[in-house]
Amino acid sequence: MLFPKKVKNRKWHTGRIGKNASEGVASRGIEVSFGSYGLKATTPARVRSNQLEAARKVISRTMGKTGKMWTRIFPDRPYTRKAAEVPMGKGKGDPQGFEFQVLPGRIIFEVDGVTEEIAREALRKAGTKLPVKSRVVTR
Repeated sequence: MLFPKKVKNRKWHTGRIGKNASEGVASRGIEVSFGSYGLKATTPARVRSNQLEAARKVISRTMGKTGKMWTRIFPDRPYTRKAAEVPMGKGKGDPQGFEFQVLPGRIIFEVDGVTEEIAREALRKAGTKLPVKSRVVTR
């Protein structure tokens, strides 16, 4: 799974996503740059590193050895969780892993080197592994 080598702060503020339309859409990473086909998020969510890894495995398995794949996001935001059956209060939980905050319009994966049918099927399967609604876009 993906995680940063080093982080400045161990625990981040939670923040809020998708509260209103002004927070809106992504301004960077919104076009297919490297491959021919991309998986574009249409809803906001936080994608954890294990979800990203599951989607990556599905794409590489579906494409086989011929295609090339790019991951356009990197989980660098730590998330925390309190232990099971711990009462409220007594501070914030321990860091559990890393996630990436996806806004609508962000390209998550790109593929190239395979036919359109295979690329669309691989990206469709990957989209089901992620907590965002997504669609396949072309260059």
